[in-house]
Amino acid sequence: MFLVSSVLAVVLLRWINPLFTAFMAEAQIDAWAGRDSSYVFRHSWVDLDRISPNLPLAVVASEDQKFPEHWGFDVEAIEKAYALNQHSHKVRGASTISQQVAKNLFLWSGRSYFRKGLEAYFTVLIESIWNKRRILEVYLNVAEFGYGTYGAEAAAQRFFHKPASRLTRSDAAVLAAVLPNPQRYSAATPSRYVAQRRDWILVQMQALGGPEMLDDIDAYPNRRR
Repeated sequence: MFLVSSVLAVVLLRWINPLFTAFMAEAQIDAWAGRDSSYVFRHSWVDLDRISPNLPLAVVASEDQKFPEHWGFDVEAIEKAYALNQHSHKVRGASTISQQVAKNLFLWSGRSYFRKGLEAYFTVLIESIWNKRRILEVYLNVAEFGYGTYGAEAAAQRFFHKPASRLTRSDAAVLAAVLPNPQRYSAATPSRYVAQRRDWILVQMQALGGPEMLDDIDAYPNRRR
């Protein structure tokens, strides 16, 4: 039943836009349980063609530069993270955009091997059933860009008072810069670290070739299994 229901869920979400995710539900329940009056849920779905092309480029440059090539996992990044984590108390992750979509949609927060195993399973399903554009579209609509703020449209309206379609390169780079910890970093009042990370992302966006590099993402010549 788990196998059938999980495959069916991923198949349906290939065409049906999710109204909420497991991560959103967990955050809302935590806010209710903690009586956190500062938590305000903000989310509004917009199709990928209504999001400025600067934002998908910024998140690829920031989070997963091999996104057009890989099939869900960046093996090289995983190996580097594993090696670093053997000698550091600060755990470094190596999740791809596809893995983050799997986690946000279906799973709970945490670092157990069981959860990571489920994440890998859902990542394989998503990469097998969806195309890269759909993965990016869902990611940009469910990623948390601020406390209680999910998706490109809600973030653009909250932090820049404009629709996601009008995000500039700098706006997009700031939003991508806060993704590692959106509850700690602010896109509205960027810290020195966020500003430095924004500048680095802008350089990486240019190095990747601009938004045009994602135009034919599903026909990327070097994509490999």
